[in-house]
Amino acid sequence: MLVEVSPKLPMRNKDKTRAFYVDQLGFTLFGKGDYPGYLMLQKDRVQLHFFEFPDLDPESNYGQVYIRTDQIDRWYQELLARKVPIHPHGQLQVKPWGQKEFSLLDPDRNLLTFGQDS
Repeated sequence: MLVEVSPKLPMRNKDKTRAFYVDQLGFTLFGKGDYPGYLMLQKDRVQLHFFEFPDLDPESNYGQVYIRTDQIDRWYQELLARKVPIHPHGQLQVKPWGQKEFSLLDPDRNLLTFGQDS
């Protein structure tokens, strides 16, 4: 029945959002066109969609997505090597609920948490 989910997150500036996800996180553009005010990105089997919200206050943004991975240690090291800032309270660790996780913030302060069964 349900097979996929593609979260929609707010963005203030499409070019900055695209640059962060493509250049720093290794996502690629998804879809057949470039739509005004909308951005679709993909990495492996994960798609993220973004809608333009120019008046977004990043300090008040509660956009969040939890992304499961099967190689969290490798992914974490790749991001560190690319000098992608990890959330100050989101370093890689095993959480009390048994997931190994880390988090980062995108340019609009959408929280991305990556997790794997430990």
